[in-house]
Amino acid sequence: MSLRSRLSIATAAALLAAAAAVTPAVADDEWDTTGDTTMGAGTMGGDGHHRPDDHRRFSRGIVTANTLALRSAPNRGSRIIRFAHRGDIVKIFCKAPGQTVQGNPLWYLLADGTWAWGAARFIDNIGPAPRWC
Repeated sequence: MSLRSRLSIATAAALLAAAAAVTPAVADDEWDTTGDTTMGAGTMGGDGHHRPDDHRRFSRGIVTANTLALRSAPNRGSRIIRFAHRGDIVKIFCKAPGQTVQGNPLWYLLADGTWAWGAARFIDNIGPAPRWC
């Protein structure tokens, strides 16, 4: 991947993180109007129409670190927003490259009440891998 591409992705991720930091968080932002709480099942957009990619809106993962710092950007120098603990199930919006952590350069943007980045090295996927941001 070229330096220009990486810089573009990093800039987009930083802007998304900044926007998330100043936007009020919603505890559950699923669009499911059917009352079904399974992720992606029967979801509808705000206009009432099914979207073909709704089932892929979120992926899930399980935290494998004893305590995982969730951050404002995909690097270990950014502000800590909150912590997740071993065994926590997290909702993954997308994945993006960031600072390499123990050989893994991927970070997951989590959407569990707050938007925060977690190092993919410490989050195992449950089901399909998350989509790219």
